[in-house]
Amino acid sequence: MEDIEDLLIGTGTRAPPGFRPPLASVTVGVGTTKKHRSSLLPTPSPSIPGTQTIFIKTFGCSHNQSDSEYMAGQLSAFGYSLSDNPDEADLWLINTCTVKSPSQSAMDTIITKGKSSNKPLVVAGCVPQGSRDAKELEGISIVGVQQIDRVVEVVEETLKGHEVRLLTRKTLPALDLPKVRRNKFVEILPINVGCLGACTYCKTKHARGHLGSYTIDSLVGRVKSVVSDGVKEIWLSSEDTGAYGRDIGVNLPILLYGIVAELPVDGSTMLRIGMTNPPFILEHLKDIAEVLRHPCVYSFLHVPVQSGSDAILTAMNREYTVSEFRTVVDTLTELVPEMQIATDIICGFPGETDEDFEQTVNLIKEYKFSQVHISQFYPRPGTPAARMKKVPSNVVKRRSRELTNVFEAFTPYVGMEGKVEKIWITDIASDGVHLVGHTKGYIQVLVIAPDNMLGSSAKAKITSVGRWSVFGEVIETINHPRDNKTVNKQVPYQDMSSLCCNQTNTCVISEEPESCACGNVDSCCSQNILEKTDSPRDTVVLPQNQNSNKNLFGWILRKRKNLHKRVESELASGSDVKLEKSMQKWDFVDKALLGGISISILTIIALLVCLRFSVIWSQ
Repeated sequence: MEDIEDLLIGTGTRAPPGFRPPLASVTVGVGTTKKHRSSLLPTPSPSIPGTQTIFIKTFGCSHNQSDSEYMAGQLSAFGYSLSDNPDEADLWLINTCTVKSPSQSAMDTIITKGKSSNKPLVVAGCVPQGSRDAKELEGISIVGVQQIDRVVEVVEETLKGHEVRLLTRKTLPALDLPKVRRNKFVEILPINVGCLGACTYCKTKHARGHLGSYTIDSLVGRVKSVVSDGVKEIWLSSEDTGAYGRDIGVNLPILLYGIVAELPVDGSTMLRIGMTNPPFILEHLKDIAEVLRHPCVYSFLHVPVQSGSDAILTAMNREYTVSEFRTVVDTLTELVPEMQIATDIICGFPGETDEDFEQTVNLIKEYKFSQVHISQFYPRPGTPAARMKKVPSNVVKRRSRELTNVFEAFTPYVGMEGKVEKIWITDIASDGVHLVGHTKGYIQVLVIAPDNMLGSSAKAKITSVGRWSVFGEVIETINHPRDNKTVNKQVPYQDMSSLCCNQTNTCVISEEPESCACGNVDSCCSQNILEKTDSPRDTVVLPQNQNSNKNLFGWILRKRKNLHKRVESELASGSDVKLEKSMQKWDFVDKALLGGISISILTIIALLVCLRFSVIWSQ
């Protein structure tokens, strides 16, 4: 099976960059025989291209999420409909993650289901790019991580019944492609692909490859564009943020200073710096700290350590020591007020002794990180670690449970109750009751507020604290969403990053699926029910009235559930607030509105009764 790209080159009619060639000029390969082809692919659809419905599922890191948003945007712009209902879709597009076995197993399950439902399938992401000959991908169209700007062609040909494989590496996809955002207030901005490391356990390097950075001008230009679109949070995403620019003669601080200069001076849009490994930020710690102190940058950084043992870090080929990791953490916490650092741990890496593991436990105990992503080691095919002598599985599970128990015993937010914090509100919690905001230190604050506060910032008084989040009460709105001429139209599609989790691993407080190249799949998902938002709010930039989600009955249900959830949260947090007060939060307007509704319902019932008697009397 040849790549479309290779076949175009072979014809001597290769299109210039950015030009989409006519479909007639695209040659595709199919099965060797008609019988073989029909056994692998569903019957071709005679429908006009661009009129079908596409179902998208995404696994893995924020970079994968961004790729899915770009692919969804292009498909939507070409006329395809996007749906979160797989049964009504004409084609399934699956964006995959290869960081660990469970995520790839989940992909296999979905592919099997798609084949049994006779659905045309397109598989994208790190699995086909890193394992193009995988048996599970036989007879399925695939699109590589650097070919996402050709997804429309692949989908069109697949709907015709052709098997298309487009994997040849080329220049980076443009940042200004159409995009459908999962959350209209959050822009996931990839600043580079690949990395400079060679971790012995990492499969993602096989897919994403060597470091390739976007130019500063293109990234700053993208920031200007999304700010004008009404985006309120920008997440810088990468397999290793700290390595940015080393292939093009610049570095991360230069980029950060350029981006910060373009953020609104009113503090309405916040920047979050993505995952970075210790080696490449050691020389820039003071500059990084200065940026993290900026009022428009969250004082938060994800720095994976993976092990507290130098011997294991050497076996992993992580290229730093525990002492250097400590330098990163100590410097940033000293120089940046409210600094929050998240980290990753892999339990049971080949060769890990009880002493090595004890050093890891002691490191976590010493720093009491508020966020730790704990994973068991999974050997990935083709990696050096897969050939190393494994630690017995029962030992790996025991160590994972022990470290999880240590971590979950921490109480990082004790002392916040009663404080007033500025928060930025950008999401709805999965319970449908709370809105999700974050402090400057990126601590998650759950508040009860109307939906029109999404995209705004506010002052909130912390009323109670939990293990994973804190609860607050909005006391002052600082700025409301602006009435931009272009706002985001909601278009649904499915995010499946949560399937990366399984019961034997601990996924703790990852608000977004973070980059997985040198981390682990547990940093790609979150177990906390209040953190993941499972109602789709995906967006493409089109004119629309922003206040379209007001619903009277939804408000009543949220108000009722709010009281119940508030009681639960106070019981869980051990708050001294009397529960009776929680049940007295119906203000005058609430009571008047509910009374009016009750009177209206009684009036309707009375009219129906009178009408009934009138009909009986006439008969």
